[in-house]
Amino acid sequence: MADEKPTPEFMSALGTEYFVLQSTASSTISESGSRVSIYLSSLASGLVALGFSSASPRAFGSLAFTVLPTVFVLGWFTIVRLIDTSVANIVSLRRMELIRRYYAALAPIAPPYFGTGESATTRHSVRYGRWSFLFTMASMVITVNCVLGGATIALICDLAFKAPLPAAAGIGVVSGLALLMLSLRYEHRRLTPVVLSSATAVTGSGPEIT
Repeated sequence: MADEKPTPEFMSALGTEYFVLQSTASSTISESGSRVSIYLSSLASGLVALGFSSASPRAFGSLAFTVLPTVFVLGWFTIVRLIDTSVANIVSLRRMELIRRYYAALAPIAPPYFGTGESATTRHSVRYGRWSFLFTMASMVITVNCVLGGATIALICDLAFKAPLPAAAGIGVVSGLALLMLSLRYEHRRLTPVVLSSATAVTGSGPEIT
């Protein structure tokens, strides 16, 4: 318990801060879902358009070299923003946990009501582990976008450079895997420091990841 009783102004400000953080965490999830929907809708629409143009090789090639690169770039914009919202969500949740711990320390009977006997990740059924970034919305879009990138490169090799189909497919697969590794590495480098620093700040003893 604190030696000094907190002032009403401070408690009001702390409650307002908790509400703001809660709103921020909710808005990041909502924005992420909206951006994923926009990307997948654009991709689906582009593939449908390609299907309708497949009867004409000239129209198919022109449309493919226009639509697929555009959707691929849109995917990258979506990925970067999804990672940003993930970072904002983690930071907001950790700061909310810090406020909850303070509330729990105000009275001897408070800890059971705020769940301070267990970690925040356990209480909310979420545990940020070493490989948790593989299961985020950003990773889902990364996977789809890298498949799209590899397919686009294979298509370019086939239609523009007249490469044999096995060679074009092989180049596409290798390119897609390279894009996937680079994209996941970027996401990992963005998320891991936030998880580590946030967990250390809240627990005071070290990160809650393995």
